[in-house]
Amino acid sequence: MAEQPPAREITDVEALRAFAHPMRQKIEQCLRRGPANSAALARELGESTGLVSYHLRQLAKHGFVEEVPELAKGRERWWRAVAGDRRFPPYSRQTPQMREALTEMHRLNLAELIDSARRFGEARDTLGPWADAALFSRATLRVDPDQLRAFFEEYIALLYRYSAPEGEAAPEARTVLVRLLGIPEIN
Repeated sequence: MAEQPPAREITDVEALRAFAHPMRQKIEQCLRRGPANSAALARELGESTGLVSYHLRQLAKHGFVEEVPELAKGRERWWRAVAGDRRFPPYSRQTPQMREALTEMHRLNLAELIDSARRFGEARDTLGPWADAALFSRATLRVDPDQLRAFFEEYIALLYRYSAPEGEAAPEARTVLVRLLGIPEIN
């Protein structure tokens, strides 16, 4: 079980914009798989090393990634994602600039989810036992706002309960994308 970091609410608009940027989202996603240098990230993303380095510095400035000095060789800098329970202010406390950044980030995250589902479907015949690993649940809850917040906290705790600490996953373990989306029904 991975240790659950303390929740960190991101209220700085510049940090939200930095995190919501499409290229930075891709970089952070790549680094969740493990440390990398800017050249490797640039190759994976089909971008220039200079551009990737710039975005890495912006992510580091706001604490989303950090250098890994023990992997550095000469001028080569290695980076890793900073684990965290990142939260965003509720809509009622968001400024128009926050809403703009978060709307863009949510749009990108939904597009990423759709693309991940498409790629999984296309590769399913080659995945062996992992072909059966797609989970889907569609549920309806009738809760008040406090109960919904409690549900969300239990969901986050459950994610950490099943997350192996870095380097301790079973050999047959794979990264599984888990997303929770809860939207109040509008009649």
